[in-house]
Amino acid sequence: MSSATDSPAAAPVKAQTRYMEALNRGLADAMEEDERVVLIGIDVGAGGGIFTVTRGLHERFGPDRVIDTPISEMGYVGAAVGAAMTGLRPIVEIMFLDFIGVCLDPILNQASKLGYMTNGALKVPIVFRTQTGAGRSAGAQHSQSLEAMLAHVPGLKVVMPATVTDAHDLMLDAVRDPGPVVFIENRRLYAMRGELGVDPLPLGRARIAAPGDDVTVVTWGQSLRECLGAAEAASVSLEVIDLRSIVPLDMETVLRSAERTGRVLVVHEAVQDFGAGAEIAARVGHDLFDLLRTPVRRLGTPSVPMPFNPALERALLPGAHSIADAAAALVAEG
Repeated sequence: MSSATDSPAAAPVKAQTRYMEALNRGLADAMEEDERVVLIGIDVGAGGGIFTVTRGLHERFGPDRVIDTPISEMGYVGAAVGAAMTGLRPIVEIMFLDFIGVCLDPILNQASKLGYMTNGALKVPIVFRTQTGAGRSAGAQHSQSLEAMLAHVPGLKVVMPATVTDAHDLMLDAVRDPGPVVFIENRRLYAMRGELGVDPLPLGRARIAAPGDDVTVVTWGQSLRECLGAAEAASVSLEVIDLRSIVPLDMETVLRSAERTGRVLVVHEAVQDFGAGAEIAARVGHDLFDLLRTPVRRLGTPSVPMPFNPALERALLPGAHSIADAAAALVAEG
């Protein structure tokens, strides 16, 4: 007599790839592809990183290429920028995006400017890898979304993968880039499973994540999942665009969709004031003012420190229902 586990119906389902596994594979593929790629950061070696994204790389590539550092972001980020200037291609991990404040000088004043200041004679191919986001009761100093602050710096690319495929492919694109790239992961995505695609989009190209007719919803990072939930729950039809990178900003895809729907809603987890949503709203308003049915609307978090209390935290973050309501309100306006 066969057991339930022997029957064809109970055969194990082929496991999908976790977001964090795709990141790990992207790092490994980049290191296999180019021996100049090194990984630098606190506990990235035998410890596998604070969220274990780098697990196994130390054993595979050795301590000369996966380098543990002291708890001194200013020191090791500066050293990584110097290493990039002399021929290596470092991937430097900053545990929390919030900590970038203590090591901004080598990013803001050195890595992003040296190519320009040397008339292209000096390249700084480096990836600043970090993670962001609220929703885990990590408190005000570990939950910030600061992508707009970095996107404001000329010379930096800012990448925010929201899918398993992009976690892998955008990592490879970032490492291959001749200039500095800030690669921002959201820790709420680490356990997410999905198909690892084989037909990647290049860095700088946005993706239509869900087609629709009434409202163009522009988003990135973890907010993509909320927007896709809103697209299923909303009483109106949403076209959801995953930007994938803030810099470069693929306005062509946004404008093409907005021309058709006449309504745009920008959704992000970062605070709404002075954010990337304002930049997108300004560009859409400039290029499509006569074609818009309603003014562009933004939906982010209020400009307050993120609370530790889970209920307060959830109340601040845009969710599927608030996004669906905002989209429906846009349609009701015109």
